[in-house]
Amino acid sequence: MHTKSVQIRKYKGDTFQDTTDLLAVEEPLEIRVEYGPLKQRKSKNISITMRTPGSDEDLAVGFLFTEGIVRQPADVFSVKSWDDNLVMVSLQPDFFFDLQKLERHFYTSSSCGVCGKGSLDAVKTAVSAECLLPETPWVIRPDIIYSLPEKLRQAQETFDATGGLHACALFDAEGHLLASREDVGRHNALDKLIGHFLQKDQIPLSNHILMLSGRASFELLQKAAMAGIRCVCAVGAPSSLAVETANEFGIVLVGFLREGRFNVYS
Repeated sequence: MHTKSVQIRKYKGDTFQDTTDLLAVEEPLEIRVEYGPLKQRKSKNISITMRTPGSDEDLAVGFLFTEGIVRQPADVFSVKSWDDNLVMVSLQPDFFFDLQKLERHFYTSSSCGVCGKGSLDAVKTAVSAECLLPETPWVIRPDIIYSLPEKLRQAQETFDATGGLHACALFDAEGHLLASREDVGRHNALDKLIGHFLQKDQIPLSNHILMLSGRASFELLQKAAMAGIRCVCAVGAPSSLAVETANEFGIVLVGFLREGRFNVYS
C-alpha cells in the first residue's frame, strides 16, 4: 500500500486538533520503449504520467496496448522497472514501431474537438479484429450488477486508508472478482488492469464485466473497447461521448450503480 503520513490540523465546528493523516502517494513514471534490431537498439521516452506506484510494468504495457502501439503480448520482448520511476518496455526486434503514433494520442489527433465523430472513427481503426465484440446474446442478471460496487469497495485497500484513489476491477459473468487496480489517475488504474491481463495473454475480455469507482468517460470506454470488454459499470455518470462509444461498439454501459439502483445507457 503506497501511502504517506502527514501532519494536519483537523477542524470540527469551533474546535481543532493536531493529528496525522494518510495520503495516497503520487509520483511521476517515465515509460520508455526500446526498439529495433538487437545490435542496434534505440530507445524513446513515450510518456511521463503521474501515478500511484505499484503495478508499474502492467501500467506501461497496458498504456502501449490501449494506445494501439502493441496488439498482443508477443509484441513485447521484455518489460522491466529500472528504478522507482522508470519502466522500459523492450519490443520484439522485428516489431514495426510506428513513431508517428506517439506524436499525438490516436483519437484526439482526428477528433474535431466538438462532435466526437473523428474520435469514434479513430477508435474503430485502432481496435484489433480479435477484440471486436461477439454478436452472440449475453445475459447479465441484475443481482450480479448490484453486487459489484461492494466487491470493488472491499478490494480498495489504499482508498480505505486515504480516500484519494480511483479504482477499477474485472469480474466474470457470475460476479467473481478476478483482479483490481487502484491509482490516483482513473486512466492509469484501467491501463494497469488491462496490462495485467494482456501479459497473461487473456485479451480479449469479452465475457467479463468492468467496474469503475467513478464516472464513465470516453477515454475509459475507448480503453474498454480496445480490450474487447462487453460490459462496463460505473458508480457515477457517463459522458455523452461515452454513451456514443458504448453504442458504437455494442458495450453494455451501466451508470449510477449505487444504493440498490442503476441506469442502463447502452
